[in-house]
Amino acid sequence: MTNAQLIDDVLANISKVMIGKQDIAELSVTALLAGGHVLLEDVPGVGKTMMVKALAKSISASFKRIQFTPDLLPSDVLGVSIYNPKAMEFEFRPGPIVGNIVLADEINRTSPKTQAALLESMEESSVTVDGETLQIPQPFFVMATQNPIEYEGTYPLPEAQLDRFLFKLKMGYPKRLEEIEVLDRAERSKPIDELKPVITLEELRNFQRSVADINVDRTVKSYIVECAAETRTHPYVYLGVSPRGSLALMKSCQAYALIQGRNYVTPDDVKYLAPFVFSHRIILRPEAKYEGIEKSEIIERILTKVSVPIDRIRLK
Repeated sequence: MTNAQLIDDVLANISKVMIGKQDIAELSVTALLAGGHVLLEDVPGVGKTMMVKALAKSISASFKRIQFTPDLLPSDVLGVSIYNPKAMEFEFRPGPIVGNIVLADEINRTSPKTQAALLESMEESSVTVDGETLQIPQPFFVMATQNPIEYEGTYPLPEAQLDRFLFKLKMGYPKRLEEIEVLDRAERSKPIDELKPVITLEELRNFQRSVADINVDRTVKSYIVECAAETRTHPYVYLGVSPRGSLALMKSCQAYALIQGRNYVTPDDVKYLAPFVFSHRIILRPEAKYEGIEKSEIIERILTKVSVPIDRIRLK
């Protein structure tokens, strides 16, 4: 079977649990293949946790869940050294962050210190406690969730930390018929309990390595850079997308092309993925907020303004 066919099997497996969320599942797998992490921002009860569990079960990966609370400490996430009287030495007990797929539930409910400990592990793929560093087994994928409605007792992630996430996604409510199908499937059993792995961890690692082989033409790279540069000069944007954001967009486009069964990136890939990569990496000026302009609108205007490489070729 080809890479694309195996990935289709993963998406089909997830769809047994998640009804009508094919795009979110595809974007989550894209982030996983690109070696990035995902922030899911949405109201409770729309299936954020179920999405991560279904993904982990489809890949035969270890799944860990961290329920963030105001009193959670960094050691509760990273792990702790415990003295072993028999061996007369300290032994490190890894925390729940050491896993293949980790659900960081309600990340905005914990203190900035604990948030920083999690995000450092996401960036370095390692855990450091008492001067000892432990590499987190690969693949390592964090999907964090936060509720945008409740603000009491929360600690919003600053933009510098939001930049650690490859994508910021919103699931939204299901359509009426989709919600009825959810009820039908859950009437007598739990679909998540019936899921079986469709690919191995080694196959997933091979997919991740294959992402680097996807060709990105120089004109497409130029298009990515121009879109990022436009965010830095837009009158409504106080802080634009950094070069790390440009790199994140290119890597995610390579992973998306692999899922689509192509060995090259197209400008359409860039236009489709840019809102998910850029929206949480920009800071708007106060006047934009006063006028009720959203980040998504700014990104859409920028993508409309910057001409795609195909148009330039035709002009020549």
